[in-house]
Amino acid sequence: MSLVLYNDLTKEKEKFVPVREGHVAFYSCGPTVYDYFHIGNARPFIVFDVLRRYLEHVGYEVTFVQNFTDIDDKMINRANAEGITVAALADRFIEEYRRDADALGIRPPTITPRATEHMEEIVSIIGKIMEKGHAYEVCTPSGGSDVYFDVRSWPSYGKLSGQSLDELESGARVEVGEIKRDPLDFALWKAEKPGEPSWESPWGKGRPGWHIECSVMSTKYLGSTIDIHSGGVDLTFPHHENEIAQTEAATGEPFVRFWLHNGFLLIDREKMSKSLGNFMTARAAREKYPPLAIRLFMLSAHYRSPINFAPEGLEQAAGGVTRLRNSWADLKYARASRGESAFADISLFKEELGKLDRAFFEAMDDDFNTAAAVGSLFEIVRLINTWLRDHPALPAEFFDAAEGELRKLDGILGVIGIDEAKDADAEEIERLVEERAAARKSKDFKRSDEIRDALLDRGIVLEDTPTGTKWKRKLGQDAG
Repeated sequence: MSLVLYNDLTKEKEKFVPVREGHVAFYSCGPTVYDYFHIGNARPFIVFDVLRRYLEHVGYEVTFVQNFTDIDDKMINRANAEGITVAALADRFIEEYRRDADALGIRPPTITPRATEHMEEIVSIIGKIMEKGHAYEVCTPSGGSDVYFDVRSWPSYGKLSGQSLDELESGARVEVGEIKRDPLDFALWKAEKPGEPSWESPWGKGRPGWHIECSVMSTKYLGSTIDIHSGGVDLTFPHHENEIAQTEAATGEPFVRFWLHNGFLLIDREKMSKSLGNFMTARAAREKYPPLAIRLFMLSAHYRSPINFAPEGLEQAAGGVTRLRNSWADLKYARASRGESAFADISLFKEELGKLDRAFFEAMDDDFNTAAAVGSLFEIVRLINTWLRDHPALPAEFFDAAEGELRKLDGILGVIGIDEAKDADAEEIERLVEERAAARKSKDFKRSDEIRDALLDRGIVLEDTPTGTKWKRKLGQDAG
C-alpha cells in the first residue's frame, strides 16, 4: 500500500498512514436537508465515495461518517413557510437525499448522524471550550445568551486556509443581531428566537451554531483525532477552519491528519449560484442525464481540479458508460455463445492486462487520481474488445480474467453498474432474446417484433448475427 494524498493542512502530498493500523476513521460533510442537494454537492459525495471504496478494496476497515445538518436558518425558514416542523422537513429531504445518492451509486455511510440527535454532546463540548478560556457568553436583548468562540485566543487559527488573522479580519462581517467581541468570532450557541426550535442549555434555551455540529459528530464516532476529513473547497473557510479551532480547543489533541477538498463544479464555466440562474439539483440532473454518466463525468477530472458541468461533457460521459456496459455485455454473450478453445494462448493478453491494472492502481495511489484511473479502465476495455474481435474462440481463463478485472475496478469506481441488480436485469434481457429467437424459429414474427420493440423501448438494441443475437444498450442509456 503506497497511497499518497495531498493534505490541505500541510499543502503537500504525504504518504497515507492511519492512526490505527488497518482502520481508517473518515468523516465527510453531508447535506443540509432543507431541499434536494445540488449537483455541486454531488461531486464530493461521489468522489469521496470512491476514495472510501478504494481504501476498503486495498484492505482497510473504514468507518465512514457523513452527517445530516437538520437544524439551521434555511431549514427553519422553509419549515415555517410550509407550516410544518423542522423535523418533518428533515425527514422528507433525508429520504430524498438517499434516493438521489442511491441512483448515483453512492454507498450508504457507516454512520449518518443528525445534528438534533446530539444536543447533549454539543452542550458538553461547548462547556469544555468555555472552561479552557476559548469561548464567552453574551446576553442578548431577548434575555437569552449566545456563546461565541474567541478566535484570538487560538494562535493557530487560519492554519488550514493559510491566512493571517489580519487578512481574515478584513473580510469578516457581523451579522444582524450578533453581539460579539471580534468580527472573526463565531457562534457556538444561539439564543432562542420566536418560531425556532430550541433546546435547554446552561446558557438558556437555544440551538447550536453550524460549525460545532461536525466537531461533535466526528469526534463522537471516530475519536478525537481522525484520519481523513473531506468536503468541498468552499468549506475550507470558515467551516473547516472553525472545526479545527473549536475541536482542538476542547480536546487538546490534533483534530484531523488529512484534510481533502474537491474543486468547484462550474456551470457554463461559472460558479453555480441561484442568483446567476445556473443552479441545478442532483434530482434535476439525473432526470436529464443517466446517473452513471454523471458519476463517470465527476470522476473524469482530478478531484482537486475545477470541473465544468456542460452538456457536451455529460454526453461524452454517457457514451463512455455505454461503451463500458456494452463491453461487459459482449463478454457475457461471447462466453455463452462461442466455443471455448482450451489451447488458445492468452499470455500476451494477461501481460497487457497486468500492465493496465498496475497503471490503474498507480493512478489511484497518486493522490487519488481518478482521471488517470478512468483512462486505464477504458484501455482495459479496448484490450478486451480487441481480443473478442480478433479471436473466434477463447479459453474460459480469458473470460474469467476479463470479467474479474471489470468487476474489481467497477467495485472501486462504480461506473459500469456490475452488481446483482444489474445482473438480474441482464438475465431478464437474455431471457427475452431467447424467447424472440424461439419465436423467429417458429415463424411467429408478430411475437418476435413485439419483443424487439419492447426491448428497444428499454434502450436495448438487438443485432442478429450468424452465431446468434447480440444486444447492446443505446448510446447514453442509463444503466438499469
